[in-house]
Amino acid sequence: MGTKKDEEFPNRVDTNVYPRPEYRHPDAKISTTYADSIPDFPPPRTAPEDSPNILLVLLDDVGFGWPSVFGGMVEMPAAERLAASGLLYNQLHTTALCSPTRAALLTGRNHHTVHTGIIGEMATGFPGYDGIIPKSCATIAELLSQNGYATGWWGKNHNVPDNQTSEAGPFDNWPTNQGFDYFYGFIGGDTDQFKPALYRGTRAVPVPYSIEDGYHIDRDMADDCIDWMRRQKAIAPDRPLFTYWSPGSVHAPHQPPLDWRGRNVGRFDMGWDEYRRQTWERQLKMGVIPEGTGLTQRPDEIPAWDDATDEEKRLYARFAENYADFLSHTDYQVGRLVDALEGMGELENTLVIYIIGDNGSSAEGTHTGTLNEFMGLNGYLGDVADLLPRIDEIGLPGTTPHYPVGWAWAGDTPFQWTKQIASHFGGTRNGTIFSWPKRIADAGTVRPQFHHVIDIAPTILEVVGISEPAMVNGVPQKEIEGTSMAYTFGADAADAASRRYTQYFEMFGNRALYHDGWMASCRHGKLPWINVGSWDFAKDTWELYHIAEDFSQAVDLADEHPDKLRELQDLFMAEAAKYNVLPLDDRFIERTDVTLRPSYFYGRDSVTFYPGMIRLPEGSAPKTHNITHTITVDAEIPDGGAEGVLVALGGDTAGWTLYVRDDGKLVYHYNWFDVERYEVVSDREVPVGPVEIRCEFVNETNVPGGPAAVSLLIAGEPVGRGRIDKQVRGRFSVETLDVGVDALTAVDKSYADKQPYWFTGTIHTVQFDFGDGADLTPQEKLDLKLAMD
Repeated sequence: MGTKKDEEFPNRVDTNVYPRPEYRHPDAKISTTYADSIPDFPPPRTAPEDSPNILLVLLDDVGFGWPSVFGGMVEMPAAERLAASGLLYNQLHTTALCSPTRAALLTGRNHHTVHTGIIGEMATGFPGYDGIIPKSCATIAELLSQNGYATGWWGKNHNVPDNQTSEAGPFDNWPTNQGFDYFYGFIGGDTDQFKPALYRGTRAVPVPYSIEDGYHIDRDMADDCIDWMRRQKAIAPDRPLFTYWSPGSVHAPHQPPLDWRGRNVGRFDMGWDEYRRQTWERQLKMGVIPEGTGLTQRPDEIPAWDDATDEEKRLYARFAENYADFLSHTDYQVGRLVDALEGMGELENTLVIYIIGDNGSSAEGTHTGTLNEFMGLNGYLGDVADLLPRIDEIGLPGTTPHYPVGWAWAGDTPFQWTKQIASHFGGTRNGTIFSWPKRIADAGTVRPQFHHVIDIAPTILEVVGISEPAMVNGVPQKEIEGTSMAYTFGADAADAASRRYTQYFEMFGNRALYHDGWMASCRHGKLPWINVGSWDFAKDTWELYHIAEDFSQAVDLADEHPDKLRELQDLFMAEAAKYNVLPLDDRFIERTDVTLRPSYFYGRDSVTFYPGMIRLPEGSAPKTHNITHTITVDAEIPDGGAEGVLVALGGDTAGWTLYVRDDGKLVYHYNWFDVERYEVVSDREVPVGPVEIRCEFVNETNVPGGPAAVSLLIAGEPVGRGRIDKQVRGRFSVETLDVGVDALTAVDKSYADKQPYWFTGTIHTVQFDFGDGADLTPQEKLDLKLAMD
């Protein structure tokens, strides 16, 4: 990468080994007593002179064609304000998926280089895919911290390895061990916006106030961030800030605050086909896409708006309105951060980098949209007949909505395809704004240079004046693979040639190679709303685009230039070998099985939990779906009875809960995506006094998602039997396993008004014993079925 040495951004720090050597007190004079000695106190660690504050904002799942600042129809005044004082980048690229983009952004290396070729929930044991960012790839926060910056992170962290998210750690891949002084947010792909799984540092913490009092995670993150910035500047006014604000918004669940609902009524009634046409025309008029850019055609796999019925159109438009409410509110919170910096007199020397999306718009809501995002992620398609009666619930607490595929495509105007599709710009091109009033000239103009998120970290290093590191905390560093974008800040830089000449892309087997104005693209057969199965790589077809003249990948030139296509295909394989891209893997839900990754519960036949075990993330918990297991609770019921949750996993998206009802009866409730629910209730009350409560769950098939049988026992006596026709085949939710409580959202709606429904008796232990019911003989399965009947 290197650091450019010029008059505007001089190389002020000539250190590339961290931490710096121990201070040797060179000017100290040591005599027999202090009276005859001269002290030489170690100087404080300070940033290079005149270093800017840095506010790095990364939104989630926002396509190029949604924000008003890039010609879309969702109002984003904060983005517009920053663009007016800064520069708009219309060729900044992401990786097509969240964790990979975030790892690349923070380290300045390609996502496979930093072992994040996929999200952590799908990590596999290959170098590019294990989900563990190596210590040889220090984050930009680590480097800034060791050069005198205060560093903080708010919102989404999707880079803690999935099997390391519990309170047992290890914590070396948590933010506070990656250069961040402070972290407040959530760990994982998403969270409920009203009842998020919050962490402060490495400690799980409760939601600070209620939905009724106006709680929403983005408000909370902005409030906390503003408070931190003010405290830092009050204590150490000359110490610059590195503030990383990365909300989970607007990833599903699309849940705007209650007081922001309904602000976009009617805005999307024209439908996704017409939205694309109008947005494309506006983008051309605004100059955020070049003159002559083609509007790419809708693929056959995405339905036409006009093919929908009037009722379906009403439903689909409501999903888009709900999303727009959510996105506008997120931008409003960004505006609050900017206002706070201005109020402290810090905005003039703050570099704001506003990346509007970590990938393109998400098509994971299937053709119909969904009120339960995890249903689609598990590979199940929705039904309009189920959705229409609940149209007014979209976005409310208790729903986890996601809009239909057609809106994802519309939100990526003028490009092809969507999130996950790394071969095309609908998956990878995200509008970005740089604002730095003190240094950036030519404000309000567009920068068209081809760049990638790996270029953000070296840009920050250059403008601060920090050399590329060779050694960090005793670990030799891999070369930074990004290149600085600071050359684009000048008043005459609009026409400067791009300094990024080559960039590979890959996600779920969708792959591409950009080189010197050309791009070879291969959309693998798997569609981003079909999350089950694998497709034949041998049947893949490559396309060729001259990006220098075809901004939107509208004209495939593969037949006209076969030699150029072959050249880029070969170059892709060379880059893939260099950066740990191989082996290609298109599996989705199949890779989410927690047993594919070693954990503290891996290989254990029996696990015992105690009271107080709450907020154990599913990825770091024992597997309880598609596997036979027995839950034994050693409890004590006081005089007068008890009620509440004994143990639960999941939430309102899906999960199971074992609890004592308010009438004293024992209940096992299985929530299959809030579409089907199965329940076994005891035929008697749980007695007063010490008691053993047992739930026996027998998995009946090797096929994920198949049936299971459930038996309840009290003091060894059978008290209830039932059957689950469908299990969840992948993940229940982004929630947790809890003993004595259902900590976040309610698995069973019947006790939602009593959340978190603490058990009012005493729990001594909860023991899980695991087996494999799939090994039952045919006769045993028949006997079990007869018993259930």
